[in-house]
Amino acid sequence: MFNLIKNHFNKKNLKDDKYLYLFDKNLDDEFVCFDCETTGLNPIEDDIISIGAVIIKNNTILSSKKFVKFIKPKTKLQEEAIKVHHIRIMDLEDAEDIDDMIEDFLEFIGNRKLVGYFLEFDIAMINKYLIPKLGIKLPNKRYEVSALYHDWKIEKIPQSNIDLRFDAIMRDLNIPVLGKHDAYNDAVMTAMIFLKLKNQAKVKI
Repeated sequence: MFNLIKNHFNKKNLKDDKYLYLFDKNLDDEFVCFDCETTGLNPIEDDIISIGAVIIKNNTILSSKKFVKFIKPKTKLQEEAIKVHHIRIMDLEDAEDIDDMIEDFLEFIGNRKLVGYFLEFDIAMINKYLIPKLGIKLPNKRYEVSALYHDWKIEKIPQSNIDLRFDAIMRDLNIPVLGKHDAYNDAVMTAMIFLKLKNQAKVKI
């Protein structure tokens, strides 16, 4: 009930009726898994520099329907962030403007449910640009894979210390590691985690 009320007020703030489709009923068994690379770890001060996303439909990752964008940041790339994603400012010389990327991203995700690893951070980054542009936050239903994994492990073997690191979850679920660390590969690996958990008997989606 709380989420319905929250979405009602969110919808009332929408500045452009073109995007009313975001509030439509979620498509059955369709999800978008996405990941952002950023200039740093502060959603208020930092910017998105790369986003990768993939559609999941009927227990299949549709790798042919992918979303990969690089964005010009307005803030300085932090050294610690570069060590993680290896994206340098020179790699972003031909990158897109954030306003164009947001419109393309909304068209890609539609009203599908969202999936991610530490998804709240990525959603906070998207909302940073979405609120001033359209007056709303992303209304899509969402699934956090680390929470799904935690609940599945607790149900399977009650324990107090569950390793929620991405690599640890991948190893435990026997999911192959894809090449380099980037937004798209991370989105695909997270999608594989989600599908592995989604099809466990005691996991509710």
